[in-house]
Amino acid sequence: MACFFRRTIAQQLAKMCGQSEDVFIPLICAVPVSKKRWMGDLRVSVNSLVQNGAVLPHEDLQRNTETLAKQIKQNSVVEDVIAAPGMIYFRLNKLMLAQKVLKQLRSEPDTFGLKSELLTHLHGGRTLVEFSSPNVAKKFHAGHLRSTFIGNFIANLKKAVGKEVIRVNYLGDWGMQFGLLGAGFERFGCQQKLRVQALQHLFEVSRCFCHAVTRLFSLNSPSSVQVYVQVNREAERDDSLRVAAADFFRRLEQKEHQALSLWKQLVEITVEEYKRIYERLGVHFDHFSGESFYHSQTQNVLQDLKSRGLLKTTQKGTAVVDLSDAGDLSSYATLARSDGTSLYITRDIAAALDRHQRFGFDEMIYVTDKSQSGHFQQLFHILSVMGHQWAHRCVHVAFGRVQGMSTRRGDVIFLEDVLDEARSRMLNNMRESRSEQ
Repeated sequence: MACFFRRTIAQQLAKMCGQSEDVFIPLICAVPVSKKRWMGDLRVSVNSLVQNGAVLPHEDLQRNTETLAKQIKQNSVVEDVIAAPGMIYFRLNKLMLAQKVLKQLRSEPDTFGLKSELLTHLHGGRTLVEFSSPNVAKKFHAGHLRSTFIGNFIANLKKAVGKEVIRVNYLGDWGMQFGLLGAGFERFGCQQKLRVQALQHLFEVSRCFCHAVTRLFSLNSPSSVQVYVQVNREAERDDSLRVAAADFFRRLEQKEHQALSLWKQLVEITVEEYKRIYERLGVHFDHFSGESFYHSQTQNVLQDLKSRGLLKTTQKGTAVVDLSDAGDLSSYATLARSDGTSLYITRDIAAALDRHQRFGFDEMIYVTDKSQSGHFQQLFHILSVMGHQWAHRCVHVAFGRVQGMSTRRGDVIFLEDVLDEARSRMLNNMRESRSEQ
């Protein structure tokens, strides 16, 4: 639609400058909406015309701008031409614009705006979008909505402009937080309760774990009934919990049968719970994968970095990659603990390498809150120094966090409660509307 108006302007510029009109179309852009001042609907920068060879350079830019503006004729499409400092603005025929918009909406409602010439260069290619990505064994809360909705919107938009889209839900099913939960469940978990109310029971399990530790060390008994919350609160105060969690996680990494069996059970239960929520939201994924899938590949990552001379060992025994310009470790990323267990970023590197090999994406988009911006800067940097040219086609789409909401502190509103409340209120409003008729 917009290209009809752009092409009309481009045709005049082409005749004036002796160039093809296709040269001018990408240089004509929409004017951002402003409450303070409205100059026009479309504009073209005279500097961009000069840089693209469409217009000969002139010592006096403003005189050049005014000369060009005077040569452009008003017609049924362009109602006014305005010369501003270095910029030419065009006011369009609003009636014609409205008529054309309504006509296209009526004839092609499902593809409106998708056949623009400006989008032709976007067609084709493969985009991988990683979004939502909650942690296993945690109830889906309202804070997950931003990643879910923003990621789903990006995926839909990419698909609409002709991309092949791969939607990935990268579950947090590995690491120390799962070690904390696993250690608690081994001591106080109940399989029967897990089958009835899985995620709620996991909250209760952690509470029992904390209660046992507080009795052992004569601490005040926790009052909350939420497991994950209490475990994290107590873990901040008591090293014994962190030791137990580290031990369970180490058993997982060593593929100890009992720990691995419990982990698999909790992951399967959680994924089924999440799928039910996603169905209510109208969101789908092509792949559910977790950090655990890439655990076995982390050693290959570390070996690759070591062979390239990029991996260094600190005095504490941790494995790091130097990210500083001066090579003085003033900025670095830790990829393995002193006991050899992997970290989140190590698994993210393995995931990126595997995805590029499996899917051959043209771009990969991560949708998470802005607190992870530093993590992704490190990730992309490491991929780049490893020699992967496609690293510059990886993008982190950041958004603000939901203020005051933390699962670890217990300050959350569970999404299912929100959805149930919304449904209840809508049904109630419908009943009241019928009674008033």
